[in-house]
Amino acid sequence: MDYKETIDYLYHATPAFERVGAKAYKEGLENTLALDEHFGHPHKKYKTVHVAGTNGKGSCSHTLAAMLQAEGLKTGLFTSPHLVDFRERIKVNGLCVSEEWVVDFVEKEKNFFEPLKPSFFELTTAMAFKYFAEQEVDVAVIEVGLGGRLDCTNIISPMLSVITNISFDHTQFLGHTLQQIAAEKAGIIKKEVPVVVGETCNETKPVFIEKARQENAPVYFAEEMAADPLEASPFGLFGNYQEKNKRTILCAARVLGLSDDAIVKGLADVCSMTGFSGRWQTIRHNPLVVCDTGHNLAGWQYLAPQIKTQPCRRLRIVFGMVDDKDIDNIMRLLPNDAIYYWTQASTHRAIPHQIVKEKGDALQLTGQSFPSVLQAYCQALNDSSADDFIFVGGSSYVVADLLTDIGRQS
Repeated sequence: MDYKETIDYLYHATPAFERVGAKAYKEGLENTLALDEHFGHPHKKYKTVHVAGTNGKGSCSHTLAAMLQAEGLKTGLFTSPHLVDFRERIKVNGLCVSEEWVVDFVEKEKNFFEPLKPSFFELTTAMAFKYFAEQEVDVAVIEVGLGGRLDCTNIISPMLSVITNISFDHTQFLGHTLQQIAAEKAGIIKKEVPVVVGETCNETKPVFIEKARQENAPVYFAEEMAADPLEASPFGLFGNYQEKNKRTILCAARVLGLSDDAIVKGLADVCSMTGFSGRWQTIRHNPLVVCDTGHNLAGWQYLAPQIKTQPCRRLRIVFGMVDDKDIDNIMRLLPNDAIYYWTQASTHRAIPHQIVKEKGDALQLTGQSFPSVLQAYCQALNDSSADDFIFVGGSSYVVADLLTDIGRQS
């Protein structure tokens, strides 16, 4: 198989959340432990930082990886989902795993893992851990896939755990109260391993305090820490929500004992050092086009006000969502004076564009619907003047389609 055939095989031979949603979720660590034993427990050969939370995991993971890299450490980074290429999930010092390595891994190991019937994420996690060991990284930043306690990344013994925040998402797996969701995320807290918690509320803070007490783990609440001298340092990630992430990242960096120089460089150059994209990312100017992967209610509580305050002649929004998100409450946050280009991403989980338009019509939002992100985006561009503002989002998959299509055209 070539690389494309290999990726197609991975998506169709293993249940992938990106493709089939909830059916891909496998509770328990049996497959992960079997894969880990087969590969010789590779995650034990390097230090790790574990990052969980409802929102901000990607931003925190990438920025901490950039800081560790700036400190001179060979740094692995495992994140999900990818936007354009599967290889974005597995990086060392900002460079993606090679196509050849991925093909070789599948060819050599499929006779072992096929009988296990692992999920796509279980297999991808094992792949990442093995790759980092082969690359002899000093440290790897590992982003939780979903939840924490039963996530297949949770076999690691990190030197630091980070929990960014808690809000309602994936409630069918993690629980229907903030306390239940916090308990699942708190499952990454390990015995005597320090944990940084970015944001709390009355419902979640006691959960973290109690779990840290049980594990005798030092706990640091970023929102309670004294102002950091580096808080004013330039941050390469934009979006109003990044200020909260920045505080969490700085707290984690201090617990890790990173130098000021590494912290400043990692903050400023996170995108160029790690290839991070999709967070309030500027696509073009005249008209200004910005995309963002924010896809749940908590994320849109930051995004909607920022979109509304953008100076422009006309606000245009390309918008679509997938079927496990709180589309009704999110759409109530959308600006009522924008022109909408309702759409659907290429994933099977996308809500049909006609249904999104119906919901928009019910809210008296003005717009047309389009069967693909590219069609919606091109129409928004054609309709725009140089001083308009176009926002593209609602789902990671909408942004992924946009970046993929733009890449094909360039």
